[in-house]
Amino acid sequence: MQKETEVLVNKGEMLPLMEAFYTIQGEGYHKGTAAYFVRIGGCDVGCHWCDVKESWNATLHPPTKTETIVQNASAYSNTIVVTGGEPLTWNMGPLTTLLKEKGMQIHIETSGAYELTGQWDWICLSPKKVKLPKAEIYSRANELKVIVYNKDDLRFAEEQAAKVNKDCILYLQPEWSKRETVIPLIVDYVMKNPKWKVSLQTHKYLNIP
Repeated sequence: MQKETEVLVNKGEMLPLMEAFYTIQGEGYHKGTAAYFVRIGGCDVGCHWCDVKESWNATLHPPTKTETIVQNASAYSNTIVVTGGEPLTWNMGPLTTLLKEKGMQIHIETSGAYELTGQWDWICLSPKKVKLPKAEIYSRANELKVIVYNKDDLRFAEEQAAKVNKDCILYLQPEWSKRETVIPLIVDYVMKNPKWKVSLQTHKYLNIP
């Protein structure tokens, strides 16, 4: 990466863009909503079950001007979902400022492992055991989404739920490759603990991105 480009990426004025696409939000509170997804490359959290491992290495994804990302997004939808990778690896301030100038509703999906930057209308916090969230994000999260791969993840979910604000909506979501095993666990758990809701990756059932 050229030095000038590296400086702009570090400022958040360019971002390693893996992909951007218009689709239906498949998970959590806003499932079923048309949204433009901006997937930013770069992640060192390293979940073994991650279904977008190709996003991890930021150098594989071309640094793209935030103005270009915003211009493309504004042609599709007023709901923008910034995801990754781990988008908070980078400074989200410049991107969200430009999106706000366009009147966009901006959502982020994050592990919370890095400092929260940017202006967000909705924060989906999906914490991971291997790299826990920064303390500040718990009070800001609108939605807590814990991926359930095995029974111990239910314990982890309660540990994380104890840290979020009282208005945060709580979701348990089966890890896709283990769904047949863990869905019965989740259903039983939610019925016994109704503060939780079930989140499914409905886009995969619909066969859309």
